Amino acid sequence: MKNPYPNKNIWFVIPAYNEGKSIGRVVGELRKAGYSNLIVIDDGCKDNTFKAAKKAGAITLKHFINRGQGATLRTGIEYALSNGADYIVTFDSDGQHRIEDLPAMLEPVVSGKVDVTLGSRFLTKTNMPIGRKILLKGSVLVQMIFYGVRLSDAHNGYRVMSRKAAQMIRIDSDRMEHASEIVEEIVKKKIKYKEVPVIIRYTGYSMRKGHGSFKGALKIFFKMMMRRLAR
Repeated sequence: MKNPYPNKNIWFVIPAYNEGKSIGRVVGELRKAGYSNLIVIDDGCKDNTFKAAKKAGAITLKHFINRGQGATLRTGIEYALSNGADYIVTFDSDGQHRIEDLPAMLEPVVSGKVDVTLGSRFLTKTNMPIGRKILLKGSVLVQMIFYGVRLSDAHNGYRVMSRKAAQMIRIDSDRMEHASEIVEEIVKKKIKYKEVPVIIRYTGYSMRKGHGSFKGALKIFFKMMMRRLAR
């Protein structure tokens, strides 16, 4: 599906850790669809991610040590803002996110109806492993208790932000708890948002690369608790 807003200054922030097998295809598909400002942040990769992303035509940035997805998003968003981005899309590097969902994700932000759209795999039919579904639903409940916000999907990395929202949202958490921190920032700063149905492509590769383990969820919950108590 072609870029419906070729005259808009849309930038993509694509965090990557050891995604040499998928990043070239992800960047290539976005370029083929007419998106050109694609930032891939190599988060201390030990494979050929940096070279593959650059060869595919992405702007490539590098962390020389693995700092985590939160830190990687922060690096990419800061770079996009410094280069005049009007809209920023956070997009996965493992092929889980679909280009077909971009028009629906972009439209509410580009039209000015909201400043952030959040992708939700629970507003449409997405086949996913039962263990992943239980963890995600548990995260939704925790988020409602902590922040009083009713989202259907708590940890979806598919987002679109206006320049204004990206400048307002502060990401301090370096690792996976950044997803809850972004929601906290949206609620605290009264940023207008909307959830948009998206389909997540679960493959053997993306599941092996995923962060949806019970142990990982406990770590995120603990860090959320510590951040909450510190405020």
